[in-house]
Amino acid sequence: MDDGILDQTTENAVEAQVEQSLRPQKLQEYIGQNALKNRLQVYIQAAQQREEALDHVLLYGPPGLGKTTLALVIANEMGVNIKTTTGPVIEKQGDLLALLNELQPGDILFIDEIHRLPKTVEEMLYSAMEDYYVDIIVGEGETSHPVHFPLPPFTLIGATTRAGMLSQPLRDRFGIVEHMNYYTDSELMTIISRSAQFFQTQIGEKGAQALAKRAHGTPRIANRLLRRVRDFAMVQGQDEIDQAMVDYALGLLNIDQSGLDQVDLKLLTTIINYYDGGPVGIKTLAANIGEEVDTLEEMYEPYLLQIGFIKRTARGRVVTRLAYEHLGLDDPKKEDIK
Repeated sequence: MDDGILDQTTENAVEAQVEQSLRPQKLQEYIGQNALKNRLQVYIQAAQQREEALDHVLLYGPPGLGKTTLALVIANEMGVNIKTTTGPVIEKQGDLLALLNELQPGDILFIDEIHRLPKTVEEMLYSAMEDYYVDIIVGEGETSHPVHFPLPPFTLIGATTRAGMLSQPLRDRFGIVEHMNYYTDSELMTIISRSAQFFQTQIGEKGAQALAKRAHGTPRIANRLLRRVRDFAMVQGQDEIDQAMVDYALGLLNIDQSGLDQVDLKLLTTIINYYDGGPVGIKTLAANIGEEVDTLEEMYEPYLLQIGFIKRTARGRVVTRLAYEHLGLDDPKKEDIK
C-alpha cells in the first residue's frame, strides 16, 4: 500500500477514536450550538411526555461541527438505541429494509451524508417516515408480488453538508430542520482545553486562544491542530503549549494567522492571479488547483465565505477586498464589502 494512503488512513482512524472519546453524552455537556440545544431540549421533552418517537430531524452545515455527535446525544437524551450509517453505504432498498427491520419502537436511525442516498432508496423512505411502513416487490416475473412491511414508530436523523442536494419530498418529511453554525473562539477554547486534558497536555489560555482563531470555527479542526502542536511541544521539551509554540508549530505546517492552509491560499491566489480576482466558475477553479469540486464546495468554500474572503455570484467566485488585505495585496477593483 502507498505510504501516503497508509498515513492518511491511520490519521483518520486516530481522529475517529479521539472524537469518540471526547464526545459528550448529554445536551448540557455539548459545547456550543446553544439555541439549537434549547430547541432540541423542548422537542425531546415533549416527545417523552407524549410517549412518542421524536419527530424526524435533519441537521445540516459544514463538516466537523458535530452533527454525528449531536445525533448520539439525542439518542441518549431520549433513552433509545441508535443505528448509524451513511448514504453511500445504502446501495439498494434491501439494505435500507435490513436497517429498518432492526429498529425497536422509538429507536433512531442516523444517516450521515443523506444527500448521497440512491433515488430508489430515498423514495422507499417516504412511506417509512410518514406512515411507518414499506412496500417492496418480492420475486421475479410471474412469481413477483408486493409485500407490506409495517415498521415501529422510529426517528430518522439525517445529516448533510449539502442540504440543497436533498429533494423537496425528502426535506418536507423532516419535522425538525436545523442548521449547525460555526463555533465562536470562546467555545473552541473550551473544547480545546477539555481535549488537552484528554491528551494529558497542558495548554495556556493564550495558546488555546491562538489555536481557536485558526480552527475555522470547527471543533474537528481545533482538535486536529491541538494534536499536531502537542507533537511539536513534546519534541521541543515544552511542558505547556503557549502562543509562541502554536505560532511556531502552525508556521511549520503552513497555516497562517487566520487558519488558512496551503489549499485555502492557493484557491485565493489562483482567482487573483489567473482571473483578476474573479468571477470564475467552481469547476474551472477546481481544475486549476487540482482539487475535486465537492472538496472545494464542502471543505474550503464555507469558511472562506464565512470570513468574507470570497463571495458567490451568478457568474462564479470572486475574491473580496478583505482577502486582498489579508494577503497584503492591492485590490484593483477596490470592491466594497456589503
